[in-house]
Amino acid sequence: MATLVATDAPTDPLERFRAEAREWLAANFPPSLKGKDNALASIEGPSEPTPDGEAWRKAMGEKGWGVPTWPREYGGGGLSRAEARILSEEMARIGAWNPIGGMGVMMFGPTLLEYGNEAQKREHIPAIAKADVRWCQGYSEPNAGSDLANLQMFAEDKGDHYLVNGQKTWTSGGQWADKCFALVRTDKSHKHEGISFLLIDMDSPGVEVKPIRMISGMSPFCETFFTNVKVPKENLVGEEGQGWTIGKRLLQHERTNLSGGGSRLMPSGPTLADIAKRYVGADEEGRIADPELRVRIAKFEMDWRAFLLTAMRVQAESKAAGGVSEVSSILKTVGTRLGQERAELLIEIMGMQGLGWEGEGFSPTELSNVRAWLFGKATTIYGGSTEIQNNVVAKRILGMLDHQ
Repeated sequence: MATLVATDAPTDPLERFRAEAREWLAANFPPSLKGKDNALASIEGPSEPTPDGEAWRKAMGEKGWGVPTWPREYGGGGLSRAEARILSEEMARIGAWNPIGGMGVMMFGPTLLEYGNEAQKREHIPAIAKADVRWCQGYSEPNAGSDLANLQMFAEDKGDHYLVNGQKTWTSGGQWADKCFALVRTDKSHKHEGISFLLIDMDSPGVEVKPIRMISGMSPFCETFFTNVKVPKENLVGEEGQGWTIGKRLLQHERTNLSGGGSRLMPSGPTLADIAKRYVGADEEGRIADPELRVRIAKFEMDWRAFLLTAMRVQAESKAAGGVSEVSSILKTVGTRLGQERAELLIEIMGMQGLGWEGEGFSPTELSNVRAWLFGKATTIYGGSTEIQNNVVAKRILGMLDHQ
């Protein structure tokens, strides 16, 4: 007669992965970092690393789980979308956060995986996956913002290198970046077909960065000047004249991330309801004391959760179809509007405490929320304004054409 052996090991592959992820996180995530992720870190600039923070970054980088679905051969986790979702759930369960981020992860990495040659992938992707290199974006110019294709920064062919001259503006994190992915003009006779995608070392002679101070008090953006900057030919991604195509693909990745689908601009921690009970008070049934505010918070939470579920569905469908799409414009429009709505609600909930700029009468969290509220005003502008996204949706998704 056969003997049955009891085992606690899960038999479902996804549940086995969940057990593996839970065990690894328990062994590698420092409890001192629980819930301390800074959602604005990418715009405030790099903070002074702590021993626990560095250990966590290195552990995630070595594991490849900072970019869980990227290929293993380039330093990624090689996980399926379902496994990545489980990893995210297990991290949220213990208050862990992803220390691998920035523009290299959000925008440049996925684009390079699609358009870069093998040598470029081997050189740049592993460093992004370990957060060893910080990237910035060179797109907008003083006369090329909404009409990005009007850019004039010129890369002159000098045989084995390009000689780059021009200016970029709104260069996010330019003063902290090691490298820049930039759209440059290589042909002055064609508007769109004359644009190329070039990688530039920010420590190259001739690169000058001037931070721009914002209303929020931060200086996350810069004016960046390029004067006779030598760039090796091997730093050209794709072919000359392919920059507009590559640049648009990168913007789809950017808009998907800026939408809030990854919750980067939606801080974890206490809910709006928890915060409202602390500042406004609760009634005898434990509900928010102000009934009107209670309804508005409930509506926001429903809208936000519905948006997140939609974003997850879109991302899964886009992954199956081979990547991001024009639908990123819808996500960006809705996600950034909801982010601004949440910030407005939070300031209203805090009352006078939500209007502080400095001084002992305000907590660090209150002051941080004020700055985040002000910074959030830009989210519906950068990465392509809401008006531009509406045009993309009308033309590319709804099929509406201009008629004279």
